[in-house]
Amino acid sequence: MHHKTIAELATGLERKEFSSLELTRACLERITRLDTRLNCFVTVTEETALAQAQAADERIARGAASALTGVPIAQKDIFCTKGVRTSCGSRMLDNFISPYDASVVERFNAAGAVMLGKLNMDEFAMGSSNETSFYGPVKNPWNTSTVPGGSSGGSAASIAARLTPGATGTDTGGSIRQPAAFCGITGIKPTYGRVSRWGMIAFASSLDQAGPMARTAEDCAIMLQAMAGFDERDSTCVDRPVPDYRAALGNSLEGLRIGLPTEFFGEGLDPAIASLIQDAVDEYKRLGATVKEISLPNMHLSAPAYYVVAPAECSSNLARFDGVRFGHRCENPADLADLYTRSRGEGFGAEVKRRILIGTYALSAGYYDAYYLKAQKIRRLISEDFRRAFEEVDVIMGPTAPSVAFEFGAKSADPIAMYLSDIYTIAVNLAGLPGMSVPVGFSNGLPVGMQIIGSYFSEDRLLNVAHRYQQATDWHTRAPAGIAD
Repeated sequence: MHHKTIAELATGLERKEFSSLELTRACLERITRLDTRLNCFVTVTEETALAQAQAADERIARGAASALTGVPIAQKDIFCTKGVRTSCGSRMLDNFISPYDASVVERFNAAGAVMLGKLNMDEFAMGSSNETSFYGPVKNPWNTSTVPGGSSGGSAASIAARLTPGATGTDTGGSIRQPAAFCGITGIKPTYGRVSRWGMIAFASSLDQAGPMARTAEDCAIMLQAMAGFDERDSTCVDRPVPDYRAALGNSLEGLRIGLPTEFFGEGLDPAIASLIQDAVDEYKRLGATVKEISLPNMHLSAPAYYVVAPAECSSNLARFDGVRFGHRCENPADLADLYTRSRGEGFGAEVKRRILIGTYALSAGYYDAYYLKAQKIRRLISEDFRRAFEEVDVIMGPTAPSVAFEFGAKSADPIAMYLSDIYTIAVNLAGLPGMSVPVGFSNGLPVGMQIIGSYFSEDRLLNVAHRYQQATDWHTRAPAGIAD
């Protein structure tokens, strides 16, 4: 059963070929047997999963099932889950038991999905390799000496290893798309505001967006259908009708206009990846698409702008973790200042501290205009580049990452090199656009992902474009030898 997609599992459950209890027990058995090698899960919620599976089977028997009823998924450990530890990959929240469910979790529960547990991640979603987690790094199932990407590395690796058919992720600068590429799965970052952020622990509030990760575009469509929609508790959530994502999957690609930005194919891109992207584009031509070279002239400014905006917002958001009301609290503080200093010093890891310091500096008196305000102006220029591009093309394609998954420790001593792992994904977050990654081949035995970017609220088109490619190719069906057997 572990090789079946969400769509196939939903069909099997509807036809009574197996029960949700049988399916859930099979997933839990694989997690117990394999996750000691991969470290994908921070918490396995076996008791809750079995209870939800039993309820799902009863719901299916009544004929009241949805597409996700009885299907096991796992939640990135950034989403609050009532009665279950929500750590955000940090010592700071190692003892935090949430008293409520995030909006995303509520919606999956309402759909009848089964939660297998909470997935490992870079601390407070800050990282591109899953090496900053307090619980240790996640291993890439394709080669356990390489990183799975980050921050949603636990989500991507667990799907690639067939521990779960689907998982949630969050994307602030590429944290769904880059690990999806490194692990050979499919992931989509929706338009900013399409999915509620209520109950999702904030990193950078104007950039963070939740999205689904699975093996196929069809599975992502099923999951996004449950996740998307207005939530009055989130002031950034857009009150806009949600289309039927699955209904759009079969649309023809005849006449689709694809844009290839010259900036995506310059210095720094592995030539083997460039070749695989071109092969994928050629497949789209055979499916009826046309291709045009375009330019995003301010693309080169996206990384410096992002690494001012994101740390500034994280500095503000993480100020709440002070050891007073919840989270890590130091032993025997001498006074309030000592409580703040030691609790935060002990609770946060090195990368989180680095970004807090950068952000605090950028927001300080005398530097706000020079750094933060300037970065926001650049952000508008980047958005305008995309707006002009989408007057000429329907989607933009290019590499998701400049290389395949790298070995542990290869970039941990060089923060700038690590930050450039997201060079092709960051601009999408700055502009608030939807983007996704789909597997398009292998280089040196490791997966390669292609990024597809659309205009605002065009998730249905992106999923359709990805699905039609996956109908014509089989890269998304490949599984790591041994681990996923």
